[in-house]
Amino acid sequence: MELGFTVQFVKMFLVGLLYAGPVLIFLIIVIIALGSMIGKREGWSRTDTLYYSFITATTVGYGDFRPTHKASKMIAIAIAFVGLLLTGIFVALGVKAASVAFQTLYQIAPMS
Repeated sequence: MELGFTVQFVKMFLVGLLYAGPVLIFLIIVIIALGSMIGKREGWSRTDTLYYSFITATTVGYGDFRPTHKASKMIAIAIAFVGLLLTGIFVALGVKAASVAFQTLYQIAPMS
């Protein structure tokens, strides 16, 4: 029975990704573009810039790279904010997929 839930969840999550894909791709592009601005200003390599961008966007922030210019620090805040939006959308898709999978599997009427 649990496998049925998992299969239904994955299906619904992928459908959600399909519909939210353009927004997710846009947010990822924004993160990369903002990170590139920081990387150019700070003199980092492309790999380090991409790494920094996504570590900042996921709010992990290891601290091995950090901006030193004021403008770079402001852009880093924007990256973190966009990263929160991106993460929030993924979480919302997961919650919706789990909710629909549960309702479908157990034939429970949706909550209003």
